[in-house]
Amino acid sequence: MDIEAEGIVSTGAPLRSAECSSATELQGMVESSGISLRLWRLYAQAWLVCLLFPILTLAQLRPPLLHLLLASAGLAIFVACYTRIMWRHPVRAQARDRWPARSAYLLLASLVALVLVLSLVYGSAFLWLLVGVSAMAGVLLPSRSAFVVVMVLTLLTLGSGVVLAGGLGATDWLHLIPLMLLVRGLGLDMAGVARLASALREVHAARGELARMAVVEERLRMARDLHDLLGHTLSMITLKSELAARLVEQNPSRAAAEMREVEQTARQTLREVRAAVAGYRQPTLQSELDGARQILEAAGIEYTIEQAQDTLPSAVDAVLAWVVREAVTNVIRHSHATWCKVQINARSGRVFAEVTNDGVPAREAQSGSWYTSTGLASLAERVAMHGGQLTAGLLLADDTCFHLYVELPIRDGGNIGSETR
Repeated sequence: MDIEAEGIVSTGAPLRSAECSSATELQGMVESSGISLRLWRLYAQAWLVCLLFPILTLAQLRPPLLHLLLASAGLAIFVACYTRIMWRHPVRAQARDRWPARSAYLLLASLVALVLVLSLVYGSAFLWLLVGVSAMAGVLLPSRSAFVVVMVLTLLTLGSGVVLAGGLGATDWLHLIPLMLLVRGLGLDMAGVARLASALREVHAARGELARMAVVEERLRMARDLHDLLGHTLSMITLKSELAARLVEQNPSRAAAEMREVEQTARQTLREVRAAVAGYRQPTLQSELDGARQILEAAGIEYTIEQAQDTLPSAVDAVLAWVVREAVTNVIRHSHATWCKVQINARSGRVFAEVTNDGVPAREAQSGSWYTSTGLASLAERVAMHGGQLTAGLLLADDTCFHLYVELPIRDGGNIGSETR
């Protein structure tokens, strides 16, 4: 029971947090619209002033009690529907997001029928209710449908006014024309507000998606950087610690020197991890080549390093540094190599990095499992981001030699130096 209770609590907390976050986001959208919820409600409910005309008409007619109750019930139904739809801010919760299209059309048709019946029984003053129906159509329906419905309501107002007046000559045009203009104007006004609200919601959704993508990208960067950092340095620390353990009795001074290097490497790694977290770390090719010499020497692997002497652009230099680090780390961690060759060549505005070793076991060479790693996939992403290409696999001449090849564009070539141990 305790475990289940804890599960319920731990599941409910993120839900409450998500609800709070959603409420905060909605509040932010309302504020960014420039129309507060209170101001919107005041504006929307102010149009109920159109009720004044049918109320005054009922007061003048003084119909029987039953007729008065029926008219009052019709007005109450209209007010309830209007308030239900127009009460919420269009940005906070658009009506058409909550109402199915069929239900929206059915509601509008029912209200139009109600207005026409009241107008036929009690007079043309009840046509003023079509102003509210037009406003509801603007909020409930999509833009094109709202435009069509508002135009139909405008023509319906014209036709009903003429019919109820008894013809064109008997029509009070000073009363009917302003009514038509209000039906058309308020309906289109509400449709425009709903369209702007929808656009604002889309902008906020896009901004939220961009923020989410930025977080995902930063997580990928952190995962990639920490993998490249810790995989290399921890391998070096492990090798040097094992070497120091073997030398502690035979050559204490050498063992102490190795442990000091372990300490320096650990401190340097700590600084690099902090820099990676802060997002400012930029490795250099020279430092990675120096690290490769140390780790290959500590592992007892013969190595040859050839590198371009000219200065490379910082972005290219950083990518090559990651290439050397990942390749040498894989040699140490995954292979049984006895030699490793690192070549950095530059010519014709491009730089080429090649890392070759003889440490692929025959069984794994046949399956190809040796070189399918997360590190190489991450490295390929880095290279592709800088317009380069990476290939990795077995040499055709020798199926126990693994070859990593990277090509990147640069501006100038460089000279080649050589070092063999």
